Formats: sequence, structure tokens, C-alpha cells
Amino acid sequence: MKTIDEITSKDFWAHNLTLKLAIIGVMILLLLIPLNMVEDIIIEREESNAQVDKEMLESWGNQQNISGPILQIPVKYTYEDNDGKIQHLKKWIHIMPEELSVISNIIPETRKRGIFKSTVYTAKINMSGFFKPQLDNYEQESEVLYNEAILSLGITDNRGIKGKINFSVNKTPLQIEPGLICQDLMKNGINAKLNQIDTINNKKIGYDLNFSISGTTSLQFLPVGKQTTTDITSTWNDPKFSGSFLPITRTINDKGFSAHYEITNLNRTFPQQWTGSKYNIFNSSFGVDLYVPNNHYQKSLRSAKYGILFIILTTLIFLFIELYKKKQIHYLQYLLVSLALVLFFSILTALSEHIGFNWAYIVASVAIITLITSYSKLLLNDKQVVYWIGGLITSLYTFLFVLLQLNDYAFLAGNIGLFIILAIIMKVSSKIKLK
Repeated sequence: MKTIDEITSKDFWAHNLTLKLAIIGVMILLLLIPLNMVEDIIIEREESNAQVDKEMLESWGNQQNISGPILQIPVKYTYEDNDGKIQHLKKWIHIMPEELSVISNIIPETRKRGIFKSTVYTAKINMSGFFKPQLDNYEQESEVLYNEAILSLGITDNRGIKGKINFSVNKTPLQIEPGLICQDLMKNGINAKLNQIDTINNKKIGYDLNFSISGTTSLQFLPVGKQTTTDITSTWNDPKFSGSFLPITRTINDKGFSAHYEITNLNRTFPQQWTGSKYNIFNSSFGVDLYVPNNHYQKSLRSAKYGILFIILTTLIFLFIELYKKKQIHYLQYLLVSLALVLFFSILTALSEHIGFNWAYIVASVAIITLITSYSKLLLNDKQVVYWIGGLITSLYTFLFVLLQLNDYAFLAGNIGLFIILAIIMKVSSKIKLK
């Protein structure tokens, strides 16, 4: 039987490698606890940001959906009930414009409260076109109350209205009133009574509407015109076109975006005119969201999910160095290196709240790489090996940074990267001969 002095370095690893791998494996599993704590902190910070964001946006104006303008005229039906009494029933005719042209320029703005930021906008909107009511059937069946005709414009949140609204019909300015007289179709907005008129049946009624409105995240319109054309421009370069219709043409670059829509009454789910509230016009809304593809909290959380992979790969680097250089690394030293890797994700989140994600990633990764390589120099006292450790860990952080910048191809790139890493590990491990 061999004594301790007779056991060679190679024999030592043959007898103890399995035990060491088992202990390191348990240590890595235990490190999931601080990793999960870091993820919880990131989620908590993101929720705090969302709460502050909500409070800020409530005072600025919510997501806006501009619906209209719609011409609404009441009709009075007279009938005799079962008891022989004369009754009157009042209904509203909802008339959509023959043409609707919308030109909108969205001006984004970043608002701050402490370290938290929110994206809001002010939109300058011009609407023009004309109505041509066809009311022959209503005139035969009921009394059309032309002198009570109104033009209604639906606005999700009236608090967002900025300054004066210029609303004119046939070049005659109208007096704007808050709220909606008829709420069959919309609940919030503004209205304007037409001038005293005898009839507008089969007459062309031109309109022009100019106003500014503030909102958050999204601006939507409704294709109420028989022919609706809409042009939206902005300096925001991350638009998300949403709703029932997509733009026919669009341009997106570093200077912003522009989008052009053309929609007819055949594309939507409601007719040109009707009475009552039988149709939901909001099913046909369209527009744009000021999309933030990956905020720093989302990126920090995504990076933290790769934490266990970083710990495993870094541990393998040190383990292979032990096998080749025959230099003992204590379990405590493995633990300290792994904790430094966990600390990276916490530092990254804290810095990203102040200097942005990209700069935070650079600063945090440089700090942790410097810490680990300096510690490796003290442990191994071998410059060549330390350079290898620094280079490999730098490659890991670079790979993760590139992965976080990808959106559509992140999953594919991650799998390709992991395949290459596994192939390298297999190649290196094949050179380890233990008997």
C-alpha cells in the first residue's frame, strides 16, 4: 500500500478530482441563492421605477387615442305606445367623414424624478377633410334636429390638451366645449356645436382641426374617414407600429421615423353612418408606440440570468489550470472568485441607474476582471497563466455584452456561442489523462 509520500501529483488528482468536482458543484448550487437575491433586487428596482413612472405620467397625460372628428345629429322619433299615449324617442346619428387627412408630428421628451426616467411626448396634430351626410331616410321616418348638430372629437385623456384648439367648418371657427354631449361611441373628448342651420343633408361640410396634445408611450388614431390618410413623423428612432393597420410606407433611421397610412371604409368594422351604439369603433385603431426595446433593468436582469453560466465557466478555467500546472487552489479561493462574479451583476444594476447600461457594463466588467486577474496573480504567481485567465474572462464578458445588444437573434447567437464554448471545453478536457 502506497504511503502519502509515494503518491504522485498525478495519482493525487486521480483520487481526489471527483471529490473536488462534487464539492465545487455543491458550492455553485449554493451560489444560486445570492444570484437570485440580485435578480430580486433588479425586479424590485424596476417595479419602483414603474411606480414612479406611473405617477409622473398620470400628471402628464396617458396613452392617447384620437377618434374623429364625427358629425352627430339627433333625430326625434314620435310613436304611440300600447296605452295610446304619444311618446318621443331621441337617438343620435353618427356620421363619419368622407375624407380624413391626419398629419402628426410627435415630439418625445425624457422626464426625470431622482434617478428614474420616463418617456413622454407632445404631438402636433392637423386634421382636415369633409362630410357629406345622406339623411333622406331619416327625414322620412323622423324629425332630424339639425339645429342641435355637433362635431365630436374623442380624446382618451383631456388633461393632455395643450393650448388652444382651432376647429373650423367651411372656414368658420367653432366654439369648443369640453366633454361629449353624445357618449354612444366615446366617453371623453371635446365637442363643437355647428352654427344655426336648417339642413345639411347632401351638403359638403369641410372641416379643419389643429391642436397639440401630450401623452405617454402610445398615440393612436381611428380610420373614421371613408378615405383616411395619415402621416406620422417623429425624432424617436425606436417606433413600434401597433393596432389594426400597419403603415404602407415607413422610414426609420437615427434621425427618427416617418410612416404613411392609407385606409378605406372597406378595411374597418363599422359603416359610414348609423344610430345608437351598435359598433365598437376602437377595434380599428392604429398608430405608434414609442417603444423602448431594452431598458437597463431588463438588460441587467437578462445578464443576471447568465450568472450561473459565468460561475461554471470561470470555475472550469481555474480547475483546468490546477490540472495542468499542478497548483492547488483552495475551495475558499474558488468561492471568493465566484462571489466576485455575482457582485458584478449588482454593481452593473446600480451603475446603470446613473450612467446608462453600456457604460455601466464596461465599468463593472473592467472592475471585476481586474479584481479576478489580480487575485489570480497572487494565487498562481505565473504571469502567463494570469494573462490567459484575464483574456478568457474578458472574452466571456464581451460575449455576454454582444448577446445583450441582440434582440431578434439573441437566442440563436447564445446557442451558437454555448456550442463553441462546449466544444472548446471538450477539446481541452480530452488532453487530461488520469489513471
